[in-house]
This record gives sequence, structure tokens and C-alpha cells, in this order.
Amino acid sequence: MTDQNEQEFLNNLEKKLWTSANKLLPSLDASQYKHVMLGLVFLKYVSDAFDIRRDELKAQFTNPKHDYFIDPADFDDDADYQTDIAAELEGRDYYLETNTFWVPPVARWQFLRDKNKVVIGGAELSIQVKNRTKKIKISSVGHLIDSALEAIELDNEKKLKGVLNKRYTQLQIDQAKLCELIDLISTIPFRHKSLSSKDILGHVYEYFLGQFALAEGKKGGQFYTPKAIVSLIVQMLEPYKGRVYDPAMGSGGFFVQSEQFIREHQDRKTKQSSGNLEISIYGQEYNHTTWQLAAMNMAIRGIDFNFGKEPANTYTNDQHPDLRADFVMANPPFNMKEWDTGVDDNDPRWVYGRPPSGNANFAWLQHMLYHLAPNGSMGLLLANGSMSSNTSGEGDIRKALIENDLVECMVALPGQLFTNTQIPACIWFLTKNKNARTAASGRQLIDRRNKVLFIDARNLGYMKDRVLRDFTQNDLNKICDVYHAWQTGKDYEDQKGFCSSANLTEIQKHDYVLTPGRYVGAEDVIDDGEAFVDKMARLTAQLKTQFEENDRLEAKIKKNLVGLGYEI
Repeated sequence: MTDQNEQEFLNNLEKKLWTSANKLLPSLDASQYKHVMLGLVFLKYVSDAFDIRRDELKAQFTNPKHDYFIDPADFDDDADYQTDIAAELEGRDYYLETNTFWVPPVARWQFLRDKNKVVIGGAELSIQVKNRTKKIKISSVGHLIDSALEAIELDNEKKLKGVLNKRYTQLQIDQAKLCELIDLISTIPFRHKSLSSKDILGHVYEYFLGQFALAEGKKGGQFYTPKAIVSLIVQMLEPYKGRVYDPAMGSGGFFVQSEQFIREHQDRKTKQSSGNLEISIYGQEYNHTTWQLAAMNMAIRGIDFNFGKEPANTYTNDQHPDLRADFVMANPPFNMKEWDTGVDDNDPRWVYGRPPSGNANFAWLQHMLYHLAPNGSMGLLLANGSMSSNTSGEGDIRKALIENDLVECMVALPGQLFTNTQIPACIWFLTKNKNARTAASGRQLIDRRNKVLFIDARNLGYMKDRVLRDFTQNDLNKICDVYHAWQTGKDYEDQKGFCSSANLTEIQKHDYVLTPGRYVGAEDVIDDGEAFVDKMARLTAQLKTQFEENDRLEAKIKKNLVGLGYEI
């Protein structure tokens, strides 16, 4: 968690960047602007990380106590000594050993800053790509940026092949605006007394993703899940170690939050670095540009990932067919239609019933269950209809899931949480093993067989603007604490209007409907001792008095306006 000073620093930075960037690129719509801005943020990050490692190496080369020390006594003069150090600083292996991207000279930020105004109108530059120097005609600032992205991708093919969006040359905008944008992003500081460059630029990247999702509206929701919802699922599942999978990953928000969760909760005695996290990341995404956003999102944070060979349809081209994940988290498209073209009716994933063609909700759920390890846990967002619908066999699938004791917890969410839909949503938490055992977090779980926890969170959160609702950290903690208390049997109690633990018999009485409101009941109303009849009479009289006062004030205002010469 960031402290107050760090948060203030980040808030000021993001406000400055967003306001300035909007002034520079008014002609681009959000879907284009997104890639322009995020591609440059990525270049800035890898270059900054490279420079930090370069400074570390230079200090090591000149430190007699370090293994990398280069003794000046071995050289005839200082010029030869400095030349040798400069050559060593270009040694690729020094950077790869600390998981730092090797950045070729043409892709370094200082090169872009120095050359971006030179190339307007065309300039011939000597650049080095894969140890070969060649002269090429750079025709525009967009061409300069594309050349930088291409060079860094060629030099880091294993991690970045097909990831970077090299389309700056095609942008129909004033090249001088791109120059100004480079100068603007140059102001992003990568040194802070307590925040690392990865923390700062990772925050900027995530902030811009959220802003673009808002700007794109419904379309933007395809790549972005609100941070509070992602954080809630991650905090409830606690993915400390193991394989983490998202079959509808968008821009990779669940992976980012998983990594941050571990970093914030890791044992400080071990001082385990984020580079040695005991989780493996697996994801899949159909949209090519969103797949690229996710890969850049991981690369900016130094997270290793496996997103398959290519962007692909989860149902017809599963990129991880043999994966059995310890944690599965997803926010798939709600109520997706015509999802099953090319999908076999007897697909082995449909263990609990063939999902209807008109709605993919239970297809996503069963796909995730298919990829879940025997002791794994999963959480996914679905439309509220999934909790009660009996259309086209959905009720039978839900019944089978309950009878097979796979459902662990249901959370009803408040409305207006999403940028792209007003459809009410819920979170399903499922597991294949409710027996007493030790979780990955170290929690000692009790036997929860044939029991389901219901949480009604519809009254939590606050309106952060006129359109969107958000959760506070206290809201998230309230939900997570109840869930973990129920799992461990420590200090759990049903709370009317908020949470209830129900057994299979109770769920059967409700015809296998999983809507939390049916189980938690209504919150107790405090009895103020006043009889209902008396209270209604008092409130009615009070309302009548207020109406009369309103009429009196309205008449007075009209009279004053007429006195001033205005006609009413």
C-alpha cells in the first residue's frame, strides 16, 4: 500500500499527464490515443530501467571491492580506460542477468528526445540493430518511434515478439504533436525516495488504462475491469503461490493485482523480491490489440507470463489445453451470444451440461472449472441472471454445480461499478475441494462441504462521480474478512442483510437459486419506540408544513421579481 505522500505524488503526476496529453492529441479518439500513449510509456519505462542498471554497472566497474571491477592500472591512459568501460556497458548479458530489458541505442529515450525534432521533414540517421550499424532514412517522428519499437522487439524476441504496436507512422496527426508528447512523457520521474521506476510507470500505465476505458465507454469495458473489483477477487482468493489463469484477460488486471497483493503481504523477513514470486501467469485474449496491452502491462512490471502463441478464441483455440491452475480469475463478457460457433456439443468441458447458444455465462464458468486444479479456487464475474435463470437449461447446470458441491461463495455487487454496462453483476467463487486443508495462504480451512456463503454487498461502496460507484478499502476488507472467517471457522457469524451460511437443504428449498438476498434477509431496523401509526401521522404533518413553506417562499420570490420589473 502506498503512504499518503506517495499517493499524493502519484495523484499529481497522473493529473498532470492526463490533462497535458489531452491537449496534445485532441484529434484522436480514445481507441487510437490509447496505443499512442501506452506505447510511449512502455518505451520510457524500459529505457529508464536500462539506465538504472547501466548506472549500477558503471559503479561496479569502478569499485575495487566488486567482482566486475575494471582496474585502471591495466590501461596506458585514461581515455583507453573510459573506452573500455563504455564498451563493457554495452554488454547485453549484464542486463539480462537482472531481468532487465536490453535496449538498443535507437530505442533509448535520450535518443528519441535528441532526434524527435531533427527528423521532421526527413533525416538520415545511423542506427544500430542487433550489432549491425546501418543508415536509414527516418521520414517522421512516427517513423522514429516505430523504429525504436521494432529494434527493442528484435532484441527481445522471446518476451516481446508481436507485442508492440508499431503504428505511429500511420497516425494522421501533426508530427510536432508527437514531439511534444515525447517531451511530456520525459517529465515522468523515475527516481523517488520510496517508489521505484516500476512502481511509478506501472501506476501511470494502469491509470491510463482506466481513463481510456472511461473514454471508450462500452467498448472500453472489453479490456478493463475496475480495480476495486479485481482487488476484491484477488484478496478473497489470496494467490500467494501457484498457477494463476485468466481465460478472458483483457489488459491483465488480475495478474497485476495478484503480483501487487503478494508484494504487499509477503513475509518481510525473507525480503522476497517481486522477481522471485512463486506464481506462474497464464492468460488468453481474443482481441489482438488488447492482447498486446496485456503483454506490455506484464513487461512494464517485469512479470513473466505465458499468453499462448497468439491471440485466440478461448472456446475454439484454447491456448493452454493441459493447464490445471491453482487460481482462476476472470471478468468475461456478460451474456455473450453466438459464442459456440465451431464448438463441439460434446466438448469435454461441458461436464455439468451444454451451455445454451444464446448465453455464454455457464460456458465461461465450466471452461474455468475444466482448467481448475483439484485443490484450486476460482472467482468470476457474471451477470445477476446467472444466479436464478432457468432459461435453456441454465437452471439444470446451476443445480448440477450445487449438487456437486462446487459453489463456495456468492457475492451480490452494487450497481454502477462498470464503465461499459449497467447490468447488475455478482461474483461466483467455486472450488473442487471444500474439505479441511491448508490453503496456499497458510490459512487452516475447515470442512465446508455442502455449505455456501452468501454475501449481499449491494449497499457497500460510494459514488465517486455522477456515473460510477467504487469500493473503499474498508468495504473490501469487510467482505474479505467475513469470507475468510467463514472458511476458517474463526469468529464467523451470520449478519442479517449482509451475510449468511446456508446448507444444501436450504438451497434446495429455494429451487437452487443463488441470489444472496434470499438467504441473508433484511437488515434489522432499529426500534425507536414510536408506533408506526404515530410516526406516519407525524411525518405527514411535517411534510405538509414543508410544502406550505415552499409555497410561501415561491410567492415571495415572484413578488420580488415583479418589483424589479421582471414578468413572471
